[in-house]
Amino acid sequence: MTGLVVAMDGPSGSGKSSASRGVARALGLRYLDTGAMYRAITWWMLSHGVDLADPEAVAARAQEPVLTMGTDPDAPSVAVDGADAAGPVRTAEVTAAVSAVSAVPEVRRRLVAEQREIIGAGGIVVEGRDIGTVVAPDAPVKIYLTASADARAARRSAELDGTTVEAQKAAMARRDTLDSTRKTDPLTMAPDAVELDTTPLNLDEVIAEVLRVIKEKV
Repeated sequence: MTGLVVAMDGPSGSGKSSASRGVARALGLRYLDTGAMYRAITWWMLSHGVDLADPEAVAARAQEPVLTMGTDPDAPSVAVDGADAAGPVRTAEVTAAVSAVSAVPEVRRRLVAEQREIIGAGGIVVEGRDIGTVVAPDAPVKIYLTASADARAARRSAELDGTTVEAQKAAMARRDTLDSTRKTDPLTMAPDAVELDTTPLNLDEVIAEVLRVIKEKV
């Protein structure tokens, strides 16, 4: 398993993060949350007053923030310019803005290069929206997690305080549209990925299904 790369894609609320960490833990692999990298860039842009509605302004400063990603599935971390940003990158403000920043080609080129460097020789579970199609198209195991809109919204609402299922459902629909229609690296399932519908499954069952797929593929 030391050289294995597992690409886990799918929309928000499909169970990628928890399942990816559980699979990495079970197999003794590293874990990378690429979405946290886009969130970190977004948080930095917001903190520095960059107009996120202006793609050229975002592109001009895309190289400035220094990101440091921890790959321990038991304690994944993200630091920006040396400061812990694990909490700030999960705020509602960042969530609402991350799709706009992620759509900027200069941001994607920078982060895809860094993601590939972290993936390196393998031994890692990588989650995101373009892992199997762009970041690691040669990964021997590609999985695309899906779930119904209601299930995804309920999961995300349970994770966040002060939000309703309906509000999350609307927010996810908006983000799905933005992520799947952007010109650069849109959210889509790789043709050789295994699709898993997590709607009726609990976390342990999702992890077991992913491990089953890995056993079949490797």
